[in-house]
Amino acid sequence: MTQRGLTDDPRIERLIAMAERLIVALEKDITALKSGNPERMVSLHPEIQKLTAQYGREAQNFDIRLARSAPAPLRFRFVTITARFREVLQMHARMLIRVKNASEGMVQAIAREVERINAPMRTYGPRPTAVPKPSGAMLFNRVV
Repeated sequence: MTQRGLTDDPRIERLIAMAERLIVALEKDITALKSGNPERMVSLHPEIQKLTAQYGREAQNFDIRLARSAPAPLRFRFVTITARFREVLQMHARMLIRVKNASEGMVQAIAREVERINAPMRTYGPRPTAVPKPSGAMLFNRVV
């Protein structure tokens, strides 16, 4: 098979279009997370989730030789949008990790406070009472 026989410009255009839509969605998510409104995240919508799955399948089955044999302007657009997508995806992941760490920290702080409040009183009697094991943060996290 020759290099000319490997061109599939519509497939590359489709990948570029999907990546552009995903970049817009991820940027909206980043804005929502920065403003403290995770309920406004666009990536939670079923349409975006389907688009993400479709992009994943297309990218997984994509042969890099197609991009190498594409016309120079199309190849440049493809490389540029792929780099931008990777950058936005990394920023999105960092924001999600920050939110996750903050929420886990809050749950642990609440669990420690509840544990402190529910701790038995220490008496000066002849025998100390058995101290119950702490229930831990998982009991107070209603998501799990």
